[in-house]
Amino acid sequence: MKLPELNQSQRYRGLYLFDFGEWTAVGYTAEEVALLLEHEVYRHGKAYRIVRATPDGQMELKGVSPERFQLESGMFFNRDDLAAARQDFATLTHLAREQSAPCRAFVHLADRGPQVARYRYVTALIYPAEYDDDMAQWLLAAEYAGGDLAEGGVSHVSNYQAESKTILERQQLWSQPAIPSRSPEQVLSSVRQAVQR
Repeated sequence: MKLPELNQSQRYRGLYLFDFGEWTAVGYTAEEVALLLEHEVYRHGKAYRIVRATPDGQMELKGVSPERFQLESGMFFNRDDLAAARQDFATLTHLAREQSAPCRAFVHLADRGPQVARYRYVTALIYPAEYDDDMAQWLLAAEYAGGDLAEGGVSHVSNYQAESKTILERQQLWSQPAIPSRSPEQVLSSVRQAVQR
């Protein structure tokens, strides 16, 4: 795989390189990569997230499976006490208003019912799986410490969605990305450009 030369390569950290097979292009957002992987012509391409980039142009890449762009992941903050769970929900939604989440997400405060022996209440934060690291960093930076037990991952989202529960409160979180995604037309018309941004 031949990488394009970049000026100020460090500004590409968090973006993606897409290997089309015959050529590569750098500078895609996660939404743009998902669009390419859904397109019949490009679905066999390979995506790499730029984890680190140095001023001399070197990049550390992390391969990302196409399936990852189709999954939801989440973090679940479990409590026995409803008042504490409500506080977790309020703190998390307040945090999102003060400092935008790294991606679009939603938060539920749910009651799993009296049949649950432990951790009846849960504050669920659910988002696209490709943003696992970004969401964890966002919560760590804000020193969010919800739940008596915190769990996370793709399988927990599946379990949560299959559970019988009552959603007591819900909130949609919107992100304001530093680099907005382009329209599908713009992405598809520029695939031969080695540097997308």
